[in-house]
Amino acid sequence: MAARFGRDARGPVAGLLIAALLSVACAGGGLAEPEAERPGANPPATSPEPGTTRADSTTSVAEFEQDVADAQAIAERYWAAQFKESGQGFRPVRRIIPYQRDGEVSCGGQALPRNNAVYCSQGDFIAYDVAWSVAAFRQVGDAFVFYLLGHEYAHAIQVRLGINYSFTIQQELQADCMAGAYLGDSVRSGVLTLAEGDLDEFREGVAAVGDDPDQPWFAEGAHGTAEQRTDNFFRGYEGSLKECDLG
Repeated sequence: MAARFGRDARGPVAGLLIAALLSVACAGGGLAEPEAERPGANPPATSPEPGTTRADSTTSVAEFEQDVADAQAIAERYWAAQFKESGQGFRPVRRIIPYQRDGEVSCGGQALPRNNAVYCSQGDFIAYDVAWSVAAFRQVGDAFVFYLLGHEYAHAIQVRLGINYSFTIQQELQADCMAGAYLGDSVRSGVLTLAEGDLDEFREGVAAVGDDPDQPWFAEGAHGTAEQRTDNFFRGYEGSLKECDLG
């Protein structure tokens, strides 16, 4: 997957309402988010040493870090364009924080555990376990990084729009749809170029963080099954934000 920054991905977000920060719970399926409050004053973690494990060369930590930076930049430009189209100002997520150890970063007085990526609303930051994320990058491919960042950034947009569903699964499946829209629109506008296999990487990566099929949809922390998550992601990917129930 390659990023190009010559053009913007544009399209209106219906009914934009910038609201006070709300807590967005996100737990289970490998992506967890506790009740969000002010984060601890922790510096970003140092990344592990580069290495190679995949034949397609998307293996080093340096490549991973570049993909994270590209995904962040594209998400910021994409959502800024949507807000501008609707006549609203846009505030990017304040920080993206990699961490390595349990408790290195906290959110709402809760230490973030390993093997997670989260959005913390009052601190307005995204944090991710760098070792887990790099391992997924090597196992699934670089497209997973763009999905992962896109899903957590979508939670930040939900906060900015004042969206707060009764059940976490509604919040999570909408975030999957919004992540799909950000990526699909960016591909259609030429900001992102897909490499061979990237669509399969999206499908594999989204499915990998699905709930057990027996998980009740109304359970606290439910995200949706692999089928539900991939369906919502590709609905947004193919049909843009109008498919994501934003207004």
